[in-house]
Amino acid sequence: MTGLPPSGVVLLTDRLVASRGLAGIVAEAVAGGVRWVVLREKDLPRAERVALAADLRAILTDVGGTLIVAGPDPLGGDAVHLPAAGPYPPPPHRLVGRSCHDETELHRLTTEHYATLSPIWPTRTKPGYGPPLQATGLRKLIDISPIPVLALGGVETPEQVTACVEAGAAGVAVLGALMRAENPRKTAHQLTSAFEEAVTQKVQRSRHGRTEVPRSGLRPTVPTQGSSLTARSGHGRPQPSTATKEGSQ
Repeated sequence: MTGLPPSGVVLLTDRLVASRGLAGIVAEAVAGGVRWVVLREKDLPRAERVALAADLRAILTDVGGTLIVAGPDPLGGDAVHLPAAGPYPPPPHRLVGRSCHDETELHRLTTEHYATLSPIWPTRTKPGYGPPLQATGLRKLIDISPIPVLALGGVETPEQVTACVEAGAAGVAVLGALMRAENPRKTAHQLTSAFEEAVTQKVQRSRHGRTEVPRSGLRPTVPTQGSSLTARSGHGRPQPSTATKEGSQ
């Protein structure tokens, strides 16, 4: 069964740059509105990743969120994010994403449910990686993508979130801005609010016939707080989380 592709603000983990334990950051980001998390940490032993995945799923389950695991092994779940290099064909999980960087990689997509495009802007996590697509390059690739796209790389400010939405992105994938944040909850709220506002404005323009909803992205909707789609998509207003369990660095 196909899962709902991620949208809104998607958090990517990196314990090596994190300001504190991963579970604590994820809990604060969830309290700020994040509903999608990609667990990376691929250098850890599998047993440690399984335990960490269980901790993060518990936090996300409280708000109807989703944990996606980087790599073909879902670590007890059913959502994975694969690198551009493979495997091909994708494993038959409920939700499968793929990292892409150019037109060639987008054309290789088959049964994936969403893709990331990167880097959009220069990033401290991978300095020198690129060249950056910028918003113009992002828009061009989204126009040819057969599936919804998340903008990844150097997305740190509300203005950048807005630019990605205007380019047609279904969401933004954020690492450093949240992992390094002194106050992940506040940062998450600022970014998710910017996403919601940008989507709302785009929908309003569409209704007045001044623009079209992107063909390849999710149709922007802004559900009311408390709806089931709000929890799954991250479009709704931030909902506080009671999860405080800390994970290991």
